[in-house]
This record gives sequence, structure tokens and C-alpha cells, in this order.
Amino acid sequence: MEAKERMKIPRQKMPEQDPKARGKNFDEVPYGYDEETAVMEAQRCLKCKKPPCVEGCPVEIDIPGFISCIENKDFDGAIRKIKETNGLPAVCGRVCPQEDQCEIKCVVGKKGSPVSIGRLERFAADYERNNGKVFIPEIPKSTGKKIAVVGSGPAGLTAAGDLRLMGHDVTVMEALHKEGGVLVYGIPEFRLPKAIVKAEVDYLAKLGVKFVSNYIVGKTKTVDELLDEYDAVFLGTGAGLPLFLNIPGENLIGVYSANEYLTRSNLMKAYLFPEYDTPIVRGKNVAVFGGGNVAMDSARTALRLGADNSYIIYRRSKVEMPARNEEIHHAEEEGINFQLLTNPVRFIGDDQGRVKAVECLRMELGEPDDSGRRRPIPIKGSEFEIEIDTAVVAIGNSPNPLVPATTPGLDTSKWGTIIADEETGLTSREGVFAGGDIVTGAATVILAMGAGKKAARAIHDYVMKK
Repeated sequence: MEAKERMKIPRQKMPEQDPKARGKNFDEVPYGYDEETAVMEAQRCLKCKKPPCVEGCPVEIDIPGFISCIENKDFDGAIRKIKETNGLPAVCGRVCPQEDQCEIKCVVGKKGSPVSIGRLERFAADYERNNGKVFIPEIPKSTGKKIAVVGSGPAGLTAAGDLRLMGHDVTVMEALHKEGGVLVYGIPEFRLPKAIVKAEVDYLAKLGVKFVSNYIVGKTKTVDELLDEYDAVFLGTGAGLPLFLNIPGENLIGVYSANEYLTRSNLMKAYLFPEYDTPIVRGKNVAVFGGGNVAMDSARTALRLGADNSYIIYRRSKVEMPARNEEIHHAEEEGINFQLLTNPVRFIGDDQGRVKAVECLRMELGEPDDSGRRRPIPIKGSEFEIEIDTAVVAIGNSPNPLVPATTPGLDTSKWGTIIADEETGLTSREGVFAGGDIVTGAATVILAMGAGKKAARAIHDYVMKK
């Protein structure tokens, strides 16, 4: 097919649940492409000789290669091509911000809509899983080297898979009772079904990666004790320590961190109560503070738990919101009430110590600050109250200090992140590597995976030279 013909094909829409129906259930919102639609979308790819899309992919997927397989209906070939560099394709196809990475560099997107790279990746991964055709590559002869991976989030899982494919003995230590890190405790079922995460973890287990849950490094064993047993340690413990607003009334009953709120619902299955015995507050008027994906997840979760009003309260405008456009769009469709240019100043409680309202100020935007976004400035005399019975603070997370605090000589920044080389993940301690949110602070799944991939290469070089 000629390039001109390919350029004429419109971007294929992803079918999804009706907004009115999905606001009352936790089923996944998009349904995914069928075979015919996937092939049609794949035909939009120009097969660039020097594909810029690959440059935008932190895990270096051969994007034109796998899309070409889909166009030729070689769906088995497509997923094998993806898995040459990415062990979590079903996850990436759902939650990675392709619009800011591979798709933003797509040549087709210069004159129209870019190729739906993420949706095609999801299609290939789902085709493999749904048809029971999971391909297990041959593992090289054992190197005799043992690697400990601390944390089973995106960075840890990626590092573990890559290291196993290099022939190393890999054990992943997870503090919680289920593997997946933020993929299982942070992202809701309607955006990333937990069965998908389990399937990705199971794939790594079939490669020979060992998993140990309820294992808290820093408590169960220290990093130094792991180094006595393993040739190298990779730290991918994420950013699980929630940040708060630090305003009056934040200790009132009914004020949650997004971390606790989403962990209860996602990992602990509180949304299925009483089938699962984890309680969760089912507020009728819920305010979520923040403008990122976690805030969208929290507000949309509140709606599904039965809220009459679910608010997003954000101190800047919609343009400055860090959440993906798709997540904002889905939230708007579902009826989330956006209170923009609005800043909370105090929570108000009743005589039982429960939150009953939040006092806010209207804001206006001034000059850009260090983040590049316009700075919000309070408008004097604009105070007003919103009646609420539940508040969820979703303004970010910082790294848990447990591992750095129990590892002498491990350098950290003033923000508590572990200082590590950007290209290798090497820390100030010999044999200790780190990557993902524990190094960068809270960021995206795909950037954590990219860090895990870089660290795996460096760990391989390190242990083979020992």
C-alpha cells in the first residue's frame, strides 16, 4: 500500500462502555480493538526507515516491526516482537502515556492523528492471552549469578524479566501480599484489570523469576544482608509515602490520602464489600484534591462507590493538569464535577470530628513557575465552602524512607529519593542499583520500566565482571 493511501485511513476509534453505565461498575472502560479494526489501524503506519516513534519509547520496542506483523495478520509474531524488549505489553497498552512519548513522534501525526501505537500494543497482548498462546522464550544457560530485586512494581518487574532472559537467577521481594506494586494498589480495576497484571506476573514466573511476597526489605532483611546472599541488588520500591495539603482540619475523620483510598479499593477489593471484608467509606459528596491521573482515578472510584457528587478540586486550569487527556475526558464524560482554579484552605468538621465541608479560595494564573506551569495566585475575598463528607488528597507521593534509612552509605537527595546514575541505575553502594519512582519521585509506569531495563543491562555487566 502506498504512503498516500495509508495517510487517507482515519484513526480507528476504540469502542468503550457508555459513560452512564460505566459510572456504576468497575469493569474496564475501553473494550479494545477487534482483529479487523487492528489491521485497519496498522495499515496507517508508514514503516519509516528511521522511525522516530522508537526514539520516544523508553523500553525500545520495534514499533514498525510489530505493527507490520498486525497488518499482515501475524498476531503471534506481533507479540513476540514486542516481548523482545517489553515484558509488560498488556499493562503498557493500557496505562502508558503514548501521546507524550511514541505517538507524539509519529510521522503520520504531523498531518493528522498519529498511529494508535498503544492500542495496537494492547491488541497484540490481549490476543496472545485470550487465545492461550503465551510464548515462553528459551532461557540462556545459567550464569550462576543471583540477583535480588526489591519491589514488584513496573521497574522491578522489567529488571527481573530482562535479567532472567540474560540467564541470571532472579528473586523479587514484594512487601505486600500481591505482586505488581502500583499496578495493583494504585490503578483502579476499570483502568487496569488486576487479572491483566496477574497474567504479566505469571509470564515472568514461567520464565523462572522467583517471587516472595510479604517480604519487607529493611525489616525482614536489610540490603546489606541481601548482598551477603546475592551478587547484586536492584531497588525498585517506588514512591508510596503520600503527601498532604498541610491545612487545618486534615486530621478529621473522612480525610484520606489517595494512597490509602485507592489501596483499600484496588488491592484490598473494598469495592466488592461485603464479598471482601475491607471497609471503605462510601461518601455521597466526595472531594478529590489534585490534577493528575491519581486524582482522576480517585474521583472516578468515588463515583462508582455511589457518590452523588464527586469533585476534582485543582488550583490551576485544565490546561495545566498533569493527567492524561484521555483520563480527564473519561472523568468529564462520567460527570465528575471539576472545580478548577480552586485551592483548599481548611477542612471544617462537625461535633463528631468528621469532615463536613472544605473552605476554598478562587485562584487566577500568574507567570510560569519552576514546573513551567503558570503559578496560581489567590483572589482576595473569594472564600467559599463546598459541603463534603469525604476528602481524598491526591497531590503526589514521595519515596518510603525505610530502605535508605536501613542502608548505610546509600546516598539520597533532599527529597528522599535514592541518587542513582540515569543510564545505569548505579547507586553510591557497590552492587546496589535503583530505578523508577524511588529515584525520580512519582512518575509514569513506562519511565519506571525504562529505568528497570537500563539497570538490568548495567547489573548484567557488573555481575559478569565480578
